[in-house]
Amino acid sequence: MKKWLLLLMTAGLAAALAACGTSSNNSNASGDDKTLIMATSADYPPFESKEGNKIVGFDVDLAKALAKKNGYKLEIQDMDFASLVSALKTNKADIVLAGMTPDEKRKKQVDFSDIYYNAKNMVVTKKNSGIKTDQDLQDKTVGVQLGSIQQDDAKAIQKKYNLTVEDRNKISDIIQEIKAGRFDAAIIEDKVAAGYLKKEKDFHAFDLGGSTNKGSAIAFKKNSDLTAKFNQSLKEMKENGELDQLIEKWFADEK
Repeated sequence: MKKWLLLLMTAGLAAALAACGTSSNNSNASGDDKTLIMATSADYPPFESKEGNKIVGFDVDLAKALAKKNGYKLEIQDMDFASLVSALKTNKADIVLAGMTPDEKRKKQVDFSDIYYNAKNMVVTKKNSGIKTDQDLQDKTVGVQLGSIQQDDAKAIQKKYNLTVEDRNKISDIIQEIKAGRFDAAIIEDKVAAGYLKKEKDFHAFDLGGSTNKGSAIAFKKNSDLTAKFNQSLKEMKENGELDQLIEKWFADEK
């Protein structure tokens, strides 16, 4: 009898240990049930950028507001844009806010919130480049951020205009490539482009025809219970004017 009891106890302990070692899509990346890790790419002002050691921007304020409404603290981690979806899939992050467009390829890998900001893509180039329309991109070298919707847009017109498409991890690097003469132009989201145009007085921009940019949304791990919670809070922020206040705070100068 004692032998059987010992075997049952051993089996029960093994099952308990196995359960403790099992993770789910809703497991928390920080290890703290009340702290969410937000992954972003902090080279995309005014959505996110660095001020000293701090990461600030529209996406940061929005994430903090949504986290607070749902009883969470927020920890922000900066990484290359191309690695953000992977960070969710490998449980290194709980949410991604980075001006990310919910295209079909990403939807197969992660879940998205409702759209929280609408945008469009622009061609950015030097004023003396002679590039004023899409047609002027013929035989030119165009820079895009690696893993971005802008990269998809460039590839969509690559054959039509015989483009050479080059990618970089950061928008700031793309701007430097244009200044150095290695890129003729870049495809950048409008509000981000506006921020760079304020600093680079010899640059100009125009709307990219046929842009596939359908706005920005929050990305979550597949089947995360955070998606419904954050969507509800996002809806409330749209209805009570809180979202408009954040938009005014961060985008007023770019209107």
